[in-house]
Amino acid sequence: MRPLHPPGPERSAEWRRRFGDEARAERPDLSALCLLVGAQADGELDETGMDAAQIELDRLAGELPFRPGGPRSWATALAEHLGDRCGFRGTPGDYQRLDSSLLHEVLRRRRGLPILLSVVWMEVARRAGAPVYGVALPGHFVVGFGPPEQQVLVDPFDGGRVLTGTDAELLVAGATGAPLDPSMLSPADPLDVVLRILNNIRAWAAARPERSDVALWAVELSLLLPSHPARLRYDRAQLLVERGDFLTGATELDAYAEVVAAVDEPAADRVRRQARAARAMLN
Repeated sequence: MRPLHPPGPERSAEWRRRFGDEARAERPDLSALCLLVGAQADGELDETGMDAAQIELDRLAGELPFRPGGPRSWATALAEHLGDRCGFRGTPGDYQRLDSSLLHEVLRRRRGLPILLSVVWMEVARRAGAPVYGVALPGHFVVGFGPPEQQVLVDPFDGGRVLTGTDAELLVAGATGAPLDPSMLSPADPLDVVLRILNNIRAWAAARPERSDVALWAVELSLLLPSHPARLRYDRAQLLVERGDFLTGATELDAYAEVVAAVDEPAADRVRRQARAARAMLN
């Protein structure tokens, strides 16, 4: 595995500015956002590398048959092309790798997490003209083709295997213990896809305390999305304290407490106590 080193402060700030601009665009570009996430993790990824990744997605789309037919035909064509011929799929070991969440590395390795492999499927299929979208099943992201009444689901992590209704139910039951709700089969918004990718990166970093730097940039990118959970501000403050930036972390905790106080004063008091404890570490 190639070691990943983050970019310097100036380059990082530029990527974040571009990420925020793209996230606020009228029609955010999913592949561009994913590549900007990758640029935060990998200082070797520059403009040329991002262009090369987009060209690779174009190339893969150009190798697909011209408009093969209905949703199932599209699903089969993508599985044969990306899964069988190109070898895109996942393995259990991919969950242990940061590069499994980075689009440019997934394109290079042809391995990744379900959601990043799904991004490859979606971006290639979209370029080829397919009626494609992401489906954010709990615990396992998949890809859908066609309208609800003709919907065909595929699992890119399993090489693009077409899922039956029972398959989808088992995936949801395995992740939540609950039955499949029809609302789970709705198309995922691109910004929700990016937030889920960033959550995966944060989960990877949480299991590796020495990589709190990764957790911090992932939460800071999440905060640039137009819609995000308010608790992310608390998570950022905690990370700052953990990394020794006690004053900034305490200030962030106080700001979050003011937000929380409107709905839960006891919780706000607990956060204020955390802020005081962070400031005490300066003495």
